Amino acid sequence: MRILRRIDEVRQFVSQAHQAGHRVGLVPTMGYLHAGHLSLIHRIRTHADSVIATIFVNPTQFGPGEDLDAYPRDEEGDLEKARAAGCDAVFLPTVDAMYPRGSETRIRPGPMANQLCGGRRPGHFEGVCTVVLKLFHLTRCDVACFGEKDFQQLAIIRRMVKDLDLSVDVLSGPIVREDDGLAMSSRNVYLDAPERAQAPILRRALLKAEALWSDGERDPNVLGQCVRTCLSEASLAKIDYIEVCDANSLHPWDGECAGVTVIAIAVFFGHTRLIDNCELGTESRTS
Repeated sequence: MRILRRIDEVRQFVSQAHQAGHRVGLVPTMGYLHAGHLSLIHRIRTHADSVIATIFVNPTQFGPGEDLDAYPRDEEGDLEKARAAGCDAVFLPTVDAMYPRGSETRIRPGPMANQLCGGRRPGHFEGVCTVVLKLFHLTRCDVACFGEKDFQQLAIIRRMVKDLDLSVDVLSGPIVREDDGLAMSSRNVYLDAPERAQAPILRRALLKAEALWSDGERDPNVLGQCVRTCLSEASLAKIDYIEVCDANSLHPWDGECAGVTVIAIAVFFGHTRLIDNCELGTESRTS
């Protein structure tokens, strides 16, 4: 496995791969790798001949007072995991490499970025889109893979690829969970023991809403209230949002859910903000 730290090293690696007729796959991460990240590497391995994972804690997607400085890092452990998962290369750029002094161009996503997490974290998806587009450009990847836990991020990146006519196939990987149902996240390490004990209620709340959907419930207010009532059983949970949305546009449903639906939630446990979601009605998906 090649360890790449400079942009010219990435370009050389990619040029050699393309000259060999290889299809290049990209898995962008912020590091502190867990089984969820590794599942994306395994997934893209079947769609690409050369796989690059990136490890970069992107400052432009963090707002004031967020956890940029505290975000967990483990370069040695990440490299070992990436190697075992079958990566051909890992790109670990510095902030100065990605955003040289004087850099000021940013990608502004559309209204989809103002929903859900974007409404609570102004500028977050501008930072996400900017760094992802730069990584697409630097790696000249043919295919890239993102996790479904970050449902809004995945939708926005797909929209960017379509709107900017990028020749990148965007794959998704299903949410990977702990044995008790908690979605794997690098930020789970922030949870203390009581918070960690209560955090699996996010999945239990979504499962209750899924059961209502299976019974034919299509009223978004009823589905959302089901989730809210379940979450209220956790004394440490502070709800940031519960949204029942059109899975394609991310707009909240006005009236009954009329197509593929996502229930997206964000909940604080202490200072730690966790997100989760479930997608419903996928048998009727049109795009």
